[in-house]
Amino acid sequence: MDPAAALPPLPGSPGGPALPDVEELLEHAVAVSLPMSVRFRGTDVRRALLLRGPAGWAEFSPFPEYGPVEASRWLAAAVEAGWQGWPAPVREAVPVNATVPAVAADDVEGVLARYGEGIAAVKVKVAEHRPGGGLVPGSHSADLARVRRVRELLPDAAVRVDANCGWTVAQAVAMLTELQDVGLEYAEQPVPGIRMLARVRRMLRERGVATPIAADEAVRKETDPLAVAQADAADLIVVKVQPLGGVRRAAAIVEAAGLDAVVSSALDTSVGIAGGAALAAHLPRLPHACGLGTAALFAADVVSPPWRPRGGALPAPGGVAPAPDPDLLRRVRDDADGQRWWAERVRAAHAVLAGTAPDGTRGAGADGVQ
Repeated sequence: MDPAAALPPLPGSPGGPALPDVEELLEHAVAVSLPMSVRFRGTDVRRALLLRGPAGWAEFSPFPEYGPVEASRWLAAAVEAGWQGWPAPVREAVPVNATVPAVAADDVEGVLARYGEGIAAVKVKVAEHRPGGGLVPGSHSADLARVRRVRELLPDAAVRVDANCGWTVAQAVAMLTELQDVGLEYAEQPVPGIRMLARVRRMLRERGVATPIAADEAVRKETDPLAVAQADAADLIVVKVQPLGGVRRAAAIVEAAGLDAVVSSALDTSVGIAGGAALAAHLPRLPHACGLGTAALFAADVVSPPWRPRGGALPAPGGVAPAPDPDLLRRVRDDADGQRWWAERVRAAHAVLAGTAPDGTRGAGADGVQ
C-alpha cells in the first residue's frame, strides 16, 4: 500500500491547501522560551515559535537537532492550525495521563500533585541516559522504585512506562518481566527500531508476559505506522500532531495503520497541546488516555490558564487553538537572536514545502513520501 495515497496533501503540494508565503507566516510570529519545573528528557527550557494566522494561533517547535526536511512537517501542522483550523471533534473531552519524569521515588508524589485530582492514567519515564550515552548508574533499581511508587500512590490508575528507546532487547525483556506485578497498561518504545520492537514483543509473549507494546519513536514518518503493523511489532502506536504534519494527516495515518493510537505531546506549549487534543477528539476510537498533560511540567506557559487536565481530561478545543496571553508572552519572549534563529528555521522548512529548497526537496520526508 502506498501510504501517500491515503493522506491529505501537504500545504503547497498539488491539490493541497495554500502555503502562505514566509513573510505572512512570520508577520505575527513570537519566539518563546519556557522554563521547565523539572528536567524532562534532558531539557530544562523548551523553545518554540508561535504563529498567528487567519484561523487562529499555531505552534512551530521542531527540536533543535531537526533539519529542514523533518521540520517541514512541523510547519505543515502550524499552517493547518493557523490557516485552516482543525476538523470537527467527535467527543467533548479527551482523557489525559499524568507524566512522571525520571525523578527519585520520593519525588513522585510531588510531581503527581501538579496534575490535580482525578488522575486515571500515568506515564512513567524509565531508562534515563547520561548526556554522554549509557544508562544512568543505578537506573534499574531507580526505575523499579519509581514505577512501584506510582502504583502505591494510585492503585487503580492505568500505569504505562516509556523508555524512549533506552533499553537493549535483553534489558527490556528483563525489566518488563520484573514489572509484571505492577500490571502495566503498556510499555512505550522500550527499544529502538521496528525490528527490535518486534523481537521484544515476541520474547515477552514466549515468557507469558502479556504487557502490550506501543511504538513511539518508530512511527515518526508516514510509512512507519504501516511498517509497525505489518511487522507485528506493536499493539498500539503513539502519534504526535506536529511531526506527522497536522491533525488531518495524523488521523489518516492512524486509520491506515489499523492500530489503536495514543495521542501524545512533543513537549508543546499550551498552543500545541490544543492541537493534540484536537486530534484525540477527532479520532473515531480512543481507548487509552493521551499524553497531553505535559504543560504541567512547565514553570511558565503562554496561555492563561494553561492547558492542563482537570479531573484527568482536557476539553476538545474545537476548531482553533487558545490565544496566548499578551502579558505571559512578554515574560517568555526570546531575545532578538532567538527570533532570528526561528525565522531562519521557518524559511528553511518553508522552502522544503514550496519545493524551492537547494536540493530540490518538496514536502517529502527522509523516505521521500509526500
